[in-house]
Amino acid sequence: MGRLFGTDGVRGLANHELTAELALALGSAAARRLVRPGHGNHRVAVVGRDPRASGEMLEAAVIAGLTSEGVDALRVGVLPTPAVAYLTHAYDAEFGVMISGPTSTLPVCVSTVTTTTTTPSLASTRRSRSTPEPTSPTIPSTYR
Repeated sequence: MGRLFGTDGVRGLANHELTAELALALGSAAARRLVRPGHGNHRVAVVGRDPRASGEMLEAAVIAGLTSEGVDALRVGVLPTPAVAYLTHAYDAEFGVMISGPTSTLPVCVSTVTTTTTTPSLASTRRSRSTPEPTSPTIPSTYR
């Protein structure tokens, strides 16, 4: 197995270097390490993916790892990475996980997007386009 951790997350060939077992361990580790101190007992992570077939298997494994550590997973399905970053901020989630790969069909990337690193860039992008501020999505009562 080669190097897994890169600048954009964890990369590997699905079902070869990046297995369900590894995705489960990554979800569990993220839940233990990326939770903000003093944020209460109800912890939520946003989980999105791209439409690749391997995404469903990896998504299920990451969610199993998150929930095994007491973090609720808000599964948002197939979305672009910026949407996961936006929803992480909009829901005031602990962190976000995006399961995606580059333009080739084989590699898969699992990366986290924290609200502290994405919020300023999202806000400045919106302001620079002079578009109206989007309204926050309606948050289900179970995630408040």
